[in-house]
Amino acid sequence: MEHSRFRLGIDVGGTFTDFVLAATDGARLAYHKEPSVPDDPSLAVERGTAVLIERLGITPDQIELVVHGTTLALNAIIQARGAKVALVVSRGNRDVMEIARSRMPNSYDFTAGREAPLIARESVFEISARGLSDGSVMTPADESEIVGVAAEIGASGHDAVAVMLLNSYRDGTLERGVAHSLAQALPDLPVTASCDIWPEMREYERALVTCINSFVHPLMDRYFTRLEQRLSGLGLVAPVYITANNGGTVSLATARARPVETVLSGPASGVLAATRVAGDYPALVTFDMGGTSTDIAISRHGQLEFSNTTLIGDYPLMLPVVNVSAIGAGGGSVVWADNQGLLKLGPESAGADPGPVSYGRGGTRPTMTDCYLTLGLLDPDGFNDGKMRLDVDGAANALARVGAAIGLDGAIGTAEAAVRVATAKMATELRKLLAQKGLDPRGFVLAAYGGAGPTHANLLAEEARLDGVLVPRLPGTFCALGAILADVRRDYVRSAGRMIDRDGAGWPHITAILQETQTEALGWVAQEGALIGNHELRLTCDMRYPAQAFELAISPPDYALERLTPAMLIDLFNAEHERLYGFAETGSEVQITNLRLSVLGRVPPMGMAEAAEAPTPEPKGMRRVYHGGWHDVPIYARAALGRGAVIEGLAIVEQPDSTVFILPGWSGVSDRRENLLIRRKAAP
Repeated sequence: MEHSRFRLGIDVGGTFTDFVLAATDGARLAYHKEPSVPDDPSLAVERGTAVLIERLGITPDQIELVVHGTTLALNAIIQARGAKVALVVSRGNRDVMEIARSRMPNSYDFTAGREAPLIARESVFEISARGLSDGSVMTPADESEIVGVAAEIGASGHDAVAVMLLNSYRDGTLERGVAHSLAQALPDLPVTASCDIWPEMREYERALVTCINSFVHPLMDRYFTRLEQRLSGLGLVAPVYITANNGGTVSLATARARPVETVLSGPASGVLAATRVAGDYPALVTFDMGGTSTDIAISRHGQLEFSNTTLIGDYPLMLPVVNVSAIGAGGGSVVWADNQGLLKLGPESAGADPGPVSYGRGGTRPTMTDCYLTLGLLDPDGFNDGKMRLDVDGAANALARVGAAIGLDGAIGTAEAAVRVATAKMATELRKLLAQKGLDPRGFVLAAYGGAGPTHANLLAEEARLDGVLVPRLPGTFCALGAILADVRRDYVRSAGRMIDRDGAGWPHITAILQETQTEALGWVAQEGALIGNHELRLTCDMRYPAQAFELAISPPDYALERLTPAMLIDLFNAEHERLYGFAETGSEVQITNLRLSVLGRVPPMGMAEAAEAPTPEPKGMRRVYHGGWHDVPIYARAALGRGAVIEGLAIVEQPDSTVFILPGWSGVSDRRENLLIRRKAAP
């Protein structure tokens, strides 16, 4: 008898580590939430994996693929707990990290301090090697000079080396040579060249992304080594892939060399999963409310929205990322009162240890989770599938202490006020983000996941005037599910800096760059694992009219180099320029500044079982819930909801990994994919 094959998705968060183990044919699926172990995240991975293997009664060799996302690199950057990095630059460029973009942190406060440079000035080393803006070499490398710099770096106790020479984005030959010489002189230190990480113009951003890669490299390398050892100890022989910032995955070998590409892996996986399971709802706002923060992203017609830059704390990250925005606090965010008597949430989080007061692990400061518990939204005996009993009295006492300091009416008054503050803050940020993109909230459905997302989503949808809320089958472990649904993906950028016209001027240069980049991309994807089937290339060109200060990103549909023409790109650019600004210079040349090529290696798709029809569900019990007053609210089990099941608010739907709160005036219906769609009822 042939055994079923399974895929294991893992998402390591600050509070919980989430797991999904699913059969590739969709017939069997199990999930689990394991408390994270901040001192050794791989320990939680080992424990949770063992639990799921035992629960499904399978053998480790039945798992064909492990896909893993983690916030370890992100947390290291935010908390400044990475490696001591030496940055090697061209002479005269030593202050690149200090000068940055020469922007004031606050236009209205001249006393505001700027962010601390990621690399201190005493860790920046100058050499004479330098390139020119056309890619040619102005000053070649001096091997004796490099040996001397390597000796200084080794003597001063650095853990990693980053190399960023001027204009190396044009031609990285000189920079790669310097990096190779440093690696030979410092065999125990990882050495990273900026041209191999992200060869795009702008010295500061290129230096920063290279330094970030070096900053987290030793940490991530140690973690990946422990991860491999622990999974191997369980008997797993499946390849391990790591989720990436761009919504795809990369092999463990690629992640070791380029850990900067995994910094924002968790949020990207959740957005991808939302587009896969919510195919019937073309306008989505994803709402990921976890233990530490709340993130949103916008998806239309099932497509991920990307950005070529984002912020990691105070630092700009110049890499393609799924466009995710932080809009509020998470379930573990601390509720507190400031000196002016205002109730505040976060940014400090209680984390996994000690966690919210209600966890009973020594926490003394109340959190959003304590608010939900105090208001009756959570079952103290059923949290995390009954594995943790929550301390109702402890949460209420902690909230009452915070409220008493600012005149709020006990624990209930404080909890209700905190939930209203969180909702108002999230709705304001959500409406602002939609307005910036020229989008109307009406017509959008909020796809809610994360442990706290389904609990708060209906409150946010009501406040922001969204059309509905979509709660997937596994909201509390949704990013782990997204991990096993992702394809392998990597992005490449090359500077072009050429004018093109319809007659073909400048076009041979463009096609030569594309051919070289395409060859590199296809070579990479061919080495990423035996599971990869077909591949796909996608092209985006940054284009502008002569002397314009900004570019438009133009993506030709169904890209193939042999079918691409300059006239096609110019027509697409003119059409987009006219759509956005109302005019187009149809007779003008157009400049291509950057060429961005993405390669996707298709992993065989997972099967997704459809729900059976079920009669009108019966509540499993009642609970007292505070929502503008006390109410006796019916409680439903999510597992009992079949296709077509309807639940009228006010109601609560419970499942092991989350709790769904449905407001009065709204009703929920379970669809064929076991999503729960909650919509505002029409006025009578």
